[in-house]
Amino acid sequence: MYQKNKNELLEWIQAIVVAIILALIIKTFVIETFLVDGESMLPTLHNADRLIVNKFIYHFKKPETGNIIVFKYPADPKSDFIKRVIAVEGQTVEIKNGKVFIDNEPLNEEYLNESTPGKFGPAKVPENHIFVLGDNRDNSRDSRFPDVGFVPLENVKGEAIFRIWPLSRFGLVK
Repeated sequence: MYQKNKNELLEWIQAIVVAIILALIIKTFVIETFLVDGESMLPTLHNADRLIVNKFIYHFKKPETGNIIVFKYPADPKSDFIKRVIAVEGQTVEIKNGKVFIDNEPLNEEYLNESTPGKFGPAKVPENHIFVLGDNRDNSRDSRFPDVGFVPLENVKGEAIFRIWPLSRFGLVK
């Protein structure tokens, strides 16, 4: 009887250790939850939205225009930012007259409620970098500012793919 209980306890310990290791691997390399802090992505994302971020996807492909990504803030890599990819390496970005232009063509941004203030560029996105903006352009620290600038691809943590909270807005992030 004693040997049976001991074997059962060892099996439980092994199962728990394996589960912890798998959870750590998944969190490190596959998916992670992310809490939106602030209003820089309104109206798409709201303060306190809880998201699932796909950390695996960018091992196989580079971020694309329109993707909403989480990345390490270049000026303080301990902080994460969430923004929309506006331009990728090799593209020329310019902001003027309230519009964003990519390679001299106005960008169609149906997700915005406002125009884009200020002036930027024209500037070519360097190799292995992206240009990002928040959807709430009046309240977003993004690639227009020198402390963010063109974001190195190595800083990109993943793509926001799914909102899990609040339940009233549960679903894919578009």
